[in-house]
Amino acid sequence: MRYILIFLFLVAASMKAQVMHCGYDFTSYFVLDVHEAGSKEMIKGLKITVVDSTGTELINFNNLYSFRDGNKPMRFMENYRIGDDNRKLAEGATAAKERWFFPFAKQSYLLSVSNTFPADSFSIKIEDVDGKENGGKFKTLIVPLHSYNMYVLCSNESQQAAVKFGRKMNKPIDIVLEKE
Repeated sequence: MRYILIFLFLVAASMKAQVMHCGYDFTSYFVLDVHEAGSKEMIKGLKITVVDSTGTELINFNNLYSFRDGNKPMRFMENYRIGDDNRKLAEGATAAKERWFFPFAKQSYLLSVSNTFPADSFSIKIEDVDGKENGGKFKTLIVPLHSYNMYVLCSNESQQAAVKFGRKMNKPIDIVLEKE
């Protein structure tokens, strides 16, 4: 009987020691709130890429920087709404259970990166390549990235509470564009 109790104690202790994993383990996001001065509405149709110190687009060689889009330039995508069937809604379409694909990002641009992404070594380049979709051509802007800009989605409350001073975690980068 004593051996059964010891065995049950060891099983219970090992179960408690296991760490719960989240669906975003090893992944972080950059979220951009891109708008014009005096407006809260997101500017659509922009080309936003990660660039190095010379302004050259960063290529995700062998998925070094992100687990998505290997051997392609690191480009931001617009978050989009999904419907009842969990598929992307067409522009202007509605659904009963309409929601954002990435609910933490709402209407914004985002980029998935690995948790080890060296953010302080890179910048983002925002270009209005078309100019027709959003009513005017906006000036190109280069904004430096920082590690504190990354959304770390698998952190716990104690990690977030440890940040007492400075910028709080998981806030979008506010980008204000000017027309040319």
